[in-house]
Amino acid sequence: MFICSKCSFTKDAAKQESTAVAPIDRMQQDQVAVIGEEEAKIRTMPTMRSECSKCHNNEVYWWMVQTRGADESPTQFFRCTQCGYTWRESA
Repeated sequence: MFICSKCSFTKDAAKQESTAVAPIDRMQQDQVAVIGEEEAKIRTMPTMRSECSKCHNNEVYWWMVQTRGADESPTQFFRCTQCGYTWRESA
């Protein structure tokens, strides 16, 4: 059963379509989404030339996330295509 934490609306989960999205509580909304190991295996992320400080490989995946307020620039994340080391840079 799905229950809305704001208005207490309930819906039977067995009747949901396969495309349904489970409710998100307030704590989950405040978390920053960073690409996980499973998503990184897909290998569809854009790449660029930048040196990894761990293995000195010259190719990294990159993505941007709005980690702070909307009036501030987003944070750019990098992940080495060879060793998987991940780091970020704030503009």
